[in-house]
Amino acid sequence: MARLFFALWPDAGARAALAAKAGEVARRCGGRPVPAANLHLTLAFLGEVDPGAMPALRDAASLARAEAFGLELDQLGAFARAGVAWAGCRRAPAALLELQSGLARRIRDAGVALDERPFAAHLTLARRIRTPLAPEAMEPVRWRVKSFALVESVRGEGAYRTLADWILEGGKN
Repeated sequence: MARLFFALWPDAGARAALAAKAGEVARRCGGRPVPAANLHLTLAFLGEVDPGAMPALRDAASLARAEAFGLELDQLGAFARAGVAWAGCRRAPAALLELQSGLARRIRDAGVALDERPFAAHLTLARRIRTPLAPEAMEPVRWRVKSFALVESVRGEGAYRTLADWILEGGKN
């Protein structure tokens, strides 16, 4: 069994800005910053998945159609119960919502269970925070989303491994 999710990886410039923000937020909230290499925005969390489901997941992802789009993370907040601080979108772009909902629908149609919580476009910056963070504006971090990936959370390493990725329409530029 592999612990899997579909994600968006920020480009190098956005990753650097988000890593700096993660350090700042962790100091402020008394938590641990997410390592720069692990910063991502989850599109669909699958959890533990049998390796036999991989072909269906790849097929579902290959059918997900979306245009490349600009993403702007411009708000900080926290999920107090989960003990995480995040960067998110005050207004998620329509293309992000279309990509996420279409991918989720195709995954379910393929018979693979998904986390049933509603989608909230966010990128976790810090874990195990001790002081909650009320929603507030932040200096926007932007990147052009050109692809999405199927990612494995590597047990015991605290690392992620990209298993496959898909280029969005217009994302090769």
